[in-house]
Amino acid sequence: MKNLELQLKRFQFTPNCTYGRLYANGEFQCYILEDTDRRLELGGKKIYGMTAIPRGRYEVIINYSNRFQKELPLLKDVPGFTGVRIHTGNSPRDTEGCLLPGLRIAPDKGWISSSGAAFRPLFEKIQKALKDKQSVFIEVT
Repeated sequence: MKNLELQLKRFQFTPNCTYGRLYANGEFQCYILEDTDRRLELGGKKIYGMTAIPRGRYEVIINYSNRFQKELPLLKDVPGFTGVRIHTGNSPRDTEGCLLPGLRIAPDKGWISSSGAAFRPLFEKIQKALKDKQSVFIEVT
């Protein structure tokens, strides 16, 4: 049984946020909004609550979020970060290193829209993979 492989390909960088395209097993899933990419993997400096996670490959699990009071996907073992989740939101204010899915982006406004509509099918895909005893990984590039 093959794993669920998510690929986050960052493509637009603004002073306030980063946009990426998320693929699930090679198929476009949604857009992702993150904090500013400070190239941590190249020695960039983290600013708490305002920095995208370093590029790399992370296992994704689902567990209970005390902050959001519900089950959400969690990226494991992200260097320098704790509690990196995939959850709904629309702007950099809604993320502290987390990944915010959406169906449309507005880079000039620092915004992502239809977050709930993008999150639900992604969450269901992750839930199904884990229920089927597959591992889920995300590669951030």
